[in-house]
Amino acid sequence: MLSFLTDPLASLFYPQFCGACGAIVDRFFDGAACADCWAASKIFGETDRLCSKCGLFLVELPVEDDAHDCGGCTDHLYDAARSAGLYHKALAASVLHMKRVPRVPGRVRKYLIDALDGLRPAGDFLIVPVPLSKKRLHERGFNQASLLAAAAAKYSGRPIDERTLVRARDTPAHRAAMDQKAREATVKNAFTVVRPKLIEGRGVLLVDDLMTSGATVSQCAKALKKSGAARVDVLTLARAG
Repeated sequence: MLSFLTDPLASLFYPQFCGACGAIVDRFFDGAACADCWAASKIFGETDRLCSKCGLFLVELPVEDDAHDCGGCTDHLYDAARSAGLYHKALAASVLHMKRVPRVPGRVRKYLIDALDGLRPAGDFLIVPVPLSKKRLHERGFNQASLLAAAAAKYSGRPIDERTLVRARDTPAHRAAMDQKAREATVKNAFTVVRPKLIEGRGVLLVDDLMTSGATVSQCAKALKKSGAARVDVLTLARAG
């Protein structure tokens, strides 16, 4: 009730404009996007066909076809990945906004948790955010993946570890025009595990804001499994289509 009463005043005195369409966002719960853009966004549900491994939305798959394999993630080194929805409209605005503002809005948290429930990691798993380089962390002041990982940890009751997996070198930002090989080249051997005893024999839930080609999380999984991780699942807020 308090949120309902204060949101109109907040939109009047401290307006937040939708990162997708420019309209005023009238609820804190919606974060960086308005209700209309959230309604127009593709949030994955139980009836959607997703690749069983990488979570890609299989938009071309006929309903009667039982296949759930995109064919492009065979060489990826994680075990399974799921996202809240497509990187489009409200989710795209949310991902970009979270790179500037260290806050996980209520609606973002809800959809992230729904995706976590769909992923269903089992056993004694540890939650690990995809790390930033020291340079980028210093520039930004926070890691948006850590914010999402903290939300997943609070919901699941599982521990979070932000220090064991590190980005050993600064890597260039992935650009939209980069192909799969170029993306893989930029992050190859960029990650390392500095406390392998904490990883050995455990499952890991790797958390990031956006999964595009899967190159980054695959390289993270490579480092984690090299250090003895029993399984690596990936949870991201958004998935490129």
